[in-house]
Amino acid sequence: MTTSANEAQANEVVNHMMKHDLFSQWLGIEIIEIKPGYSKIKMTVRPEMINGFGIVHGGIAFSLADSAFAFACNNRNIVSVALDTSINFIKPVHVGDCLVAEATEIHNGKSTGLYHINISNQHQHTVAIFKGTCFRTQKKLVHDLSVQG
Repeated sequence: MTTSANEAQANEVVNHMMKHDLFSQWLGIEIIEIKPGYSKIKMTVRPEMINGFGIVHGGIAFSLADSAFAFACNNRNIVSVALDTSINFIKPVHVGDCLVAEATEIHNGKSTGLYHINISNQHQHTVAIFKGTCFRTQKKLVHDLSVQG
Protein backbone atom coordinates (compact mmCIF):
# COMPACT_ATOMS: atom_id res chain seq x y z
CA MET A 1 0.00 0.00 0.00
CA THR A 2 1.33 3.47 -0.84
CA THR A 3 1.79 6.15 1.79
CA SER A 4 -1.29 8.06 0.61
CA ALA A 5 -3.33 4.82 0.63
CA ASN A 6 -2.03 4.07 4.15
CA GLU A 7 -3.07 7.54 5.30
CA ALA A 8 -6.47 7.22 3.61
CA GLN A 9 -7.02 3.87 5.36
CA ALA A 10 -5.93 5.33 8.71
CA ASN A 11 -8.39 8.20 8.33
CA GLU A 12 -11.22 5.88 7.25
CA VAL A 13 -10.66 3.63 10.28
CA VAL A 14 -10.59 6.59 12.72
CA ASN A 15 -13.70 8.12 11.13
CA HIS A 16 -15.44 4.76 11.67
CA MET A 17 -14.24 4.70 15.29
CA MET A 18 -15.44 8.27 15.96
CA LYS A 19 -18.85 7.51 14.45
CA HIS A 20 -19.33 4.76 17.05
CA ASP A 21 -17.42 6.35 19.98
CA LEU A 22 -20.12 8.14 21.96
CA PHE A 23 -17.73 9.02 24.80
CA SER A 24 -15.26 10.80 22.50
CA GLN A 25 -18.24 12.58 20.94
CA TRP A 26 -19.43 13.63 24.42
CA LEU A 27 -15.96 14.99 25.18
CA GLY A 28 -16.27 17.12 22.04
CA ILE A 29 -13.17 15.64 20.43
CA GLU A 30 -12.22 16.90 17.00
CA ILE A 31 -9.69 15.14 14.81
CA ILE A 32 -6.80 17.32 13.63
CA GLU A 33 -4.53 14.79 11.90
CA ILE A 34 -4.32 11.03 11.43
CA LYS A 35 -1.42 9.06 9.95
CA PRO A 36 -0.51 5.39 10.44
CA GLY A 37 0.53 5.03 14.08
CA TYR A 38 -0.17 8.71 14.80
CA SER A 39 -3.09 10.88 15.85
CA LYS A 40 -3.61 14.48 16.86
CA ILE A 41 -6.95 15.49 18.35
CA LYS A 42 -8.38 18.39 20.36
CA MET A 43 -11.21 19.34 22.65
CA THR A 44 -12.42 22.34 24.66
CA VAL A 45 -12.95 21.88 28.40
CA ARG A 46 -16.53 22.53 29.61
CA PRO A 47 -17.84 23.57 33.08
CA GLU A 48 -19.26 20.11 33.89
CA MET A 49 -15.71 18.72 33.74
CA ILE A 50 -14.67 20.51 36.98
CA ASN A 51 -13.78 18.56 40.13
CA GLY A 52 -14.30 19.55 43.77
CA PHE A 53 -11.08 21.61 43.79
CA GLY A 54 -12.28 23.96 41.04
CA ILE A 55 -9.92 22.52 38.42
CA VAL A 56 -10.70 20.07 35.67
CA HIS A 57 -10.96 16.42 36.69
CA GLY A 58 -7.82 14.45 35.77
CA GLY A 59 -10.01 11.92 34.02
CA ILE A 60 -10.68 14.46 31.28
CA ALA A 61 -7.00 14.76 30.24
CA PHE A 62 -6.66 10.98 30.66
CA SER A 63 -9.72 10.34 28.48
CA LEU A 64 -8.53 12.71 25.75
CA ALA A 65 -5.12 11.00 25.75
CA ASP A 66 -6.77 7.57 25.79
CA SER A 67 -8.78 8.47 22.68
CA ALA A 68 -5.64 9.72 20.91
CA PHE A 69 -3.94 6.46 21.92
CA ALA A 70 -6.84 4.39 20.56
CA PHE A 71 -6.90 6.28 17.26
CA ALA A 72 -3.13 5.91 16.80
CA CYS A 73 -2.88 2.22 17.67
CA ASN A 74 -5.98 1.09 15.75
CA ASN A 75 -5.70 3.13 12.57
CA ARG A 76 -3.94 0.38 10.61
CA ASN A 77 -7.25 -1.51 10.92
CA ILE A 78 -6.02 -4.06 13.47
CA VAL A 79 -8.12 -4.09 16.64
CA SER A 80 -5.79 -3.09 19.47
CA VAL A 81 -6.79 -2.74 23.11
CA ALA A 82 -5.07 -1.05 26.03
CA LEU A 83 -2.78 -3.37 27.95
CA ASP A 84 -1.15 -0.78 30.22
CA THR A 85 -1.44 2.99 30.54
CA SER A 86 -0.04 5.69 32.79
CA ILE A 87 -0.30 9.44 33.01
CA ASN A 88 1.69 12.19 34.66
CA PHE A 89 -0.16 15.43 35.37
CA ILE A 90 2.15 18.42 34.89
CA LYS A 91 -0.13 21.50 35.14
CA PRO A 92 -3.78 22.07 36.08
CA VAL A 93 -6.42 22.29 33.36
CA HIS A 94 -9.17 24.93 33.52
CA VAL A 95 -12.61 25.42 32.02
CA GLY A 96 -12.26 26.94 28.55
CA ASP A 97 -8.83 25.43 27.91
CA CYS A 98 -8.36 23.94 24.46
CA LEU A 99 -6.47 20.69 24.91
CA VAL A 100 -4.53 18.95 22.15
CA ALA A 101 -3.41 15.34 22.46
CA GLU A 102 -0.72 14.14 20.07
CA ALA A 103 -0.07 10.39 20.00
CA THR A 104 3.22 9.17 18.57
CA GLU A 105 4.08 5.54 17.98
CA ILE A 106 7.28 4.41 19.69
CA HIS A 107 7.03 0.69 18.85
CA ASN A 108 4.82 -1.14 16.33
CA GLY A 109 5.14 -4.84 17.03
CA LYS A 110 3.10 -7.80 15.82
CA SER A 111 1.38 -8.31 19.17
CA THR A 112 2.02 -5.03 21.04
CA GLY A 113 2.53 -1.35 20.41
CA LEU A 114 3.92 1.46 22.55
CA TYR A 115 2.68 5.06 22.29
CA HIS A 116 3.61 8.40 23.84
CA ILE A 117 0.85 11.00 24.08
CA ASN A 118 1.57 14.63 24.90
CA ILE A 119 -1.38 16.72 26.11
CA SER A 120 -0.96 20.48 25.78
CA ASN A 121 -3.17 23.54 26.22
CA GLN A 122 -3.81 26.54 23.98
CA HIS A 123 -0.57 28.14 25.21
CA GLN A 124 1.42 25.07 24.04
CA HIS A 125 2.16 24.20 27.68
CA THR A 126 2.33 20.48 28.37
CA VAL A 127 -0.35 19.70 30.96
CA ALA A 128 0.06 15.90 31.00
CA ILE A 129 2.10 13.07 29.52
CA PHE A 130 0.48 9.70 28.83
CA LYS A 131 2.12 6.40 27.91
CA GLY A 132 0.14 3.50 26.53
CA THR A 133 0.92 -0.08 25.59
CA CYS A 134 -1.61 -1.90 23.43
CA PHE A 135 -2.23 -5.53 22.60
CA ARG A 136 -2.97 -6.33 18.96
CA THR A 137 -5.76 -8.88 18.49
CA GLN A 138 -5.03 -9.55 14.78
CA LYS A 139 -8.72 -8.86 14.00
CA LYS A 140 -9.86 -6.20 11.54
CA LEU A 141 -11.94 -3.32 12.87
CA VAL A 142 -13.51 -2.29 9.55
CA HIS A 143 -14.27 -5.08 7.10
CA ASP A 144 -15.52 -2.98 4.20
CA LEU A 145 -12.79 -0.39 3.75
CA SER A 146 -13.17 1.58 0.53
CA VAL A 147 -9.38 1.95 0.37
CA GLN A 148 -7.79 -1.11 -1.19
CA GLY A 149 -4.14 -1.99 -0.85
